[in-house]
Amino acid sequence: MFPAASLLTILLLALSIAASPVEIRDSPITLPIARRLNTSGGTINLLQHDQCRAAALKTASGNALGRRTGSIPVTNNAVTYIAAVGVGSPATTYNLIVDTGSSNTWVGATTPYKMTSTSVNTGQTVAVGYGSGYFSGTEYTDTVTLGSGLTITQQSIGVASFSAGFPDVDGILGIGPVDLTVDTLPNSPATTIPTVTDNLYGQGTISQNVVGVSFEPTTSQTVTNGELTFGGTDATKYTGSIAYTPITPYGSASGFWGIDESITYGTTTILSATSGIVDTGTTLILIASDAFSTYQSATGATLDQTINLLHITSTQYSALKNLNFNVGSVRPFSCINASCSPFAQNTYTLTPNAQIWPRALNTHIGGSTSFIYLVVNSIGSPSGQGLDFVNGYTFLERFYSVFDTTNARIGFATTSYTDATTN
Repeated sequence: MFPAASLLTILLLALSIAASPVEIRDSPITLPIARRLNTSGGTINLLQHDQCRAAALKTASGNALGRRTGSIPVTNNAVTYIAAVGVGSPATTYNLIVDTGSSNTWVGATTPYKMTSTSVNTGQTVAVGYGSGYFSGTEYTDTVTLGSGLTITQQSIGVASFSAGFPDVDGILGIGPVDLTVDTLPNSPATTIPTVTDNLYGQGTISQNVVGVSFEPTTSQTVTNGELTFGGTDATKYTGSIAYTPITPYGSASGFWGIDESITYGTTTILSATSGIVDTGTTLILIASDAFSTYQSATGATLDQTINLLHITSTQYSALKNLNFNVGSVRPFSCINASCSPFAQNTYTLTPNAQIWPRALNTHIGGSTSFIYLVVNSIGSPSGQGLDFVNGYTFLERFYSVFDTTNARIGFATTSYTDATTN
């Protein structure tokens, strides 16, 4: 017979194991995503797009912004990645921006919505603004198909009667927190709309409300080089283990996929510990304006007055130091559940090559073929605003990411592309 003290120890150990989040690996539900450099409207103003979006995210509070396991392929639209999503039965395929910074799913920006036997008009109007774009229209529920036969029934779908800022795409696949849908139905402003991930979980298709995201750096204008995995992670897409950090409780970042981090350039502190977000809908890595000034000074970069990106010489590139993202809270806050205690601070490093825009694509953003442009830029306001950085897809192309609603956390892991020199 065990002594009482031993029994207590065993009981406490069992409880701690039971309270720890369980990682679901090798989910069979995947959706490929494609990287597409959209130049149909001429050269791309990356900074303008990203700063407008960041400004809208910072001011969102459930208003018209919209605060509003399987894998599927995804395509990058220069400022976003695109997934082919089926709607209706038989399904019409729509090319939708994969967006962790919003949560409404909608279609109709380019390809018209086609009603089928599964289409139901709810009678609700729906409207969402994104800073860099906007849509308004009617809410339907319909069958949504992701990848090879993964089906969601009665999914809320916005059908656009008007949209702006979405050239050559059909709408958005919103996989942000569900509270971002508040106030997107003007006649029912307090209503939240379950996201596609919420419904996959609620309908029993996946066992955890989790999305794994894999991007890869590329010098091609259009390529299918990404993947969404619903309900778990794809272990073939990352190396080592996934480290998690809780969603930040601070500032406006707390309403999104927000994290705490500090940033150092070599040994120089660029941005002290603060809150910001991880966002697939942003291209660049945006940091507070004071941090950006420090980074520019440290790198010796020059601001290109034509495209408003920093550029450096070959000699400066050879001297470029690592940019380190120290992710995890170093500030005290109350844990919302037992899973808070295991989180620690982890560092994710962008090598010099990871800090530059792919040189083969310089002309597509209006740049010079002989310049080396940096993907770090200003968010447009100083630090201390409650959302002081945005880790866009130029960060996410170097790390596997996991958006875990079940356990209110975000995870990162290195990949075979973390130290790639493709740029």
